[in-house]
Amino acid sequence: MTKEFLRDGKLDRVAAADALRDFLPRIVRAAGLELSVNVRVAEAGAASEEGAAEIFADLDGKDNELLMARSGEVLKALEHIAFRALGLEPIFHEKIHLDCGGFRALRFEELRMTARVAAERVQATHQPFRLNPMSSRERRIVHLALKDLPGVRTESVGTGEERQVVIHPAKP
Repeated sequence: MTKEFLRDGKLDRVAAADALRDFLPRIVRAAGLELSVNVRVAEAGAASEEGAAEIFADLDGKDNELLMARSGEVLKALEHIAFRALGLEPIFHEKIHLDCGGFRALRFEELRMTARVAAERVQATHQPFRLNPMSSRERRIVHLALKDLPGVRTESVGTGEERQVVIHPAKP
């Protein structure tokens, strides 16, 4: 199914957004959740940073708390189901952002801030700093947040759910 969302090796934003507009309300209804779904496409002229989302789906309503409970596990699961239903390969997952009342956007900003504070510590102490285990998307946010910061480098270590980002002093 992915092929119908690809144009010249890039995600066809409109086709993928239309598929989400069709799929998400059906899965929300099937789950018996009281949520509205709003899917929008990032403006074509907007400068997009590496790894930036191109399609945004926001769920909102009476059952918000269910999606956000336990660090957003249900929201993450819904996103995973949407990726599978659309047949999207993992390399395109970062292009679609599901959120609920800004919950995940806030989490991603917290990750960027945590990464910057940890990087400052590494710069000051010249000692590596290991962040807590996180998802691949969260690790990517940390790597991108620090990729141009002088004096530090990042790497992911570990396996599975225990995979972490380690921030190291840059080699001279």
